[in-house]
Order: sequence, then C-alpha cells, then structure tokens
Amino acid sequence: MDIFHIDDCKVILNGEAQATHQIAEGFLWVDSTHDEVIADPEKWRARLEKITGIQLYDFHLIDVVNLSHPSYFDSTQEYELVVFRKLMLHNGATAAGSNTANSANTSSAATASALNKLVTIPVSFLLMGCCLVTVRSCNSRTIEQARMRLLNYKPKSDLTTHTSRLPASPADLMLRLLNSMVDQYLELRQPLTLQLDRWQHALLDPRRPFNNWLALLDSRLELRKLDNLCEEQHDALQELRDHIIDTHDVNDDASSRSKDLLLVRANDVIEHVTRVLNHARRLEATLESAVQIHFAAMAHRTSEIMRTLTVITALFMPLTLITGIFGMNFIEMPLLKDALGFWFTMGMMLVVIIVLLVYFRRKRFIEDQGAGANE
Repeated sequence: MDIFHIDDCKVILNGEAQATHQIAEGFLWVDSTHDEVIADPEKWRARLEKITGIQLYDFHLIDVVNLSHPSYFDSTQEYELVVFRKLMLHNGATAAGSNTANSANTSSAATASALNKLVTIPVSFLLMGCCLVTVRSCNSRTIEQARMRLLNYKPKSDLTTHTSRLPASPADLMLRLLNSMVDQYLELRQPLTLQLDRWQHALLDPRRPFNNWLALLDSRLELRKLDNLCEEQHDALQELRDHIIDTHDVNDDASSRSKDLLLVRANDVIEHVTRVLNHARRLEATLESAVQIHFAAMAHRTSEIMRTLTVITALFMPLTLITGIFGMNFIEMPLLKDALGFWFTMGMMLVVIIVLLVYFRRKRFIEDQGAGANE
C-alpha cells in the first residue's frame, strides 16, 4: 500500500504513520494491488479505515477483490465506488495483433490474431472524502505512469516547467486515470481496422478459397465482447456523472468551477468510451458486410460457372442431335456413302456453333470479360 499526499504544488510519498484523513491541505491517494488486498482483506480494510476514517462495507470489499466484476458504479453516504475494467496490454494477444498489423503477408489462419482474447482486468476506485483509494493489478501500466508523473512533478517556477497541473481533488485524479485507461481502448482502433481489412481481403480473395471460419467466429465474439464491455463502462461513468451533478454543492464560485471541471472531465471520458463503442460496432458491421459480400461473390461465381456450363451444353446439344441422326442403323441415308459427306457434316456443325455463339452473344448470355473490366 503506497500513500501519496498531493496538494497544490507538490507530491509526497508518505508512510502510513504520516498519513491521516485529517490533513490540512490537499488530499491522499492510497494505491494498492489486488494481491495485497486478497492476501488479507480484513487487515487491508482496517488499515484503510485508519487512514481515511471510513469503514468499507463487506459487499464492497467483495467487489474490490472480485477479478471478474463488470464495470459499475455504487455510492453510499460516506464514499463512492467505481469499478472499471481496463485493457491488459501486456498479454500475448495484443502483441500478436501488433506484429500481424506490421507484417506484409499473412495467411488466413493467422488473420484473427489482433482480435482474439481482449483480456481485461478490473480497477476499483474508492472516493472517501479527501482520499482516493485504487485497487489494481500489480503491473498496471496506467497507474505506474501516473505515479511517475506525480513523483516527477516540478513547480512552474522551476526551470523544468511542467505545463500540466496537479489534480485538484480525488475525483479529478480518478477521472484522469480513467481517461488514460479509456485511451488504451482508443489505441486499439488502428490495429483492429487493419485486421478487419485483412479479413476482407481474405474473404474476397478469388485465388484462395476462405475456410478459416472458426477464427472468424472467434473474432466476431471478441468484437461483441468489446461492445458489451464499452456499454458497461458507459453506464458506470454516466451514473458517476449524474452523481457528481446531484451531490456536489455549489455555494461559491470556487465550488462551481470545481464542479464544472469535474463534469468536463467526466464528459470527456464518457465521450471517449462512446467513440470506442461506436468503433466496435462499426467493425462488427464491417465484418458482417464482408461475410455477406463473400457469400454474394461465391454465389456470383457459382452463377458464372453454371452459365458457362449451360452455354457449353447448349452448344453441344444440336451437335449431339446431328451425330445421333447419322448414327442410326438405316441402310440408305443421305450423305452416308458420299465422299464429301463427312466434311459437309462437320461444316454444318461448325455453322450451328457459330450461329449459336452469335445468338448467345446478342442475348448477353456470353459476356466479354475485357469489355466488362473496361466499363
């Protein structure tokens, strides 16, 4: 458990002995990991109560240690709880997706690598008065980067001026962290779009018939999972925004400005989640359209094959009739004993073929592929 004391101009990493909920200025950020809480939940809750002066309810403690909990928001008279499922960018699926996006030639068997197994893990935020409590995985890149930015912060009077300001409240810090987590989903848009383009080329490639339907189904399931995940995140953040509107008192200009800033950040995070949600739905619709185009192309190709076979059959039908007539077992037949009978019959067959070809061409039963491409 790491405890940060954040005020207007500095960030101090305190020990528990110096941390108290009765601080004069600024606020506290208590950062814990899932492993630490799961190891001894009661001990962790007791330490948290000593720091914040607020006791965590039992069912909220269960929610905090539940690694399969969906994104949601809940509040009590003393604190608010936000559970947000963040993307795990260190897993092999995402790395495989990046490598696939950069490769020039990819077989259809590996086409779904960027879409498979979008692994997420919950991050719990507890707003307890002048303290923010986070419970996250031990290798959370977003939290680690935020910690480094806070610890490396320098005042504006220093030569190494930072343009960004420190968080003004626990809610402000929480919304900044949430915004960084949502941006990880926004970073998925380019590799997912490139991967969907590869799906489309694989589905519509006439040289290699597509047969990797199981991987395609897995990709559609992952897109649907991303859709549901974004909906849960959107609902939780919307409830948080409504809670800010309903509970924050505005008695002076400073409080009004603080509330407005929180609402701006909350709206920005919700807008980012909405963009990810809309993109996931567009990708799902694009994949569905690619499948429909694939079957339409297959139906068109089958129709072309059947038309060609029909034309060939129509050409040979009169020839079969002529050979059948001359194959009859009559003693006397015209041209049968004539020296030129064979060549006359062959010429007649050739004339029939030419007449039928001209007729089929005029009826557009036979298309000129070169002319069609030029048009």
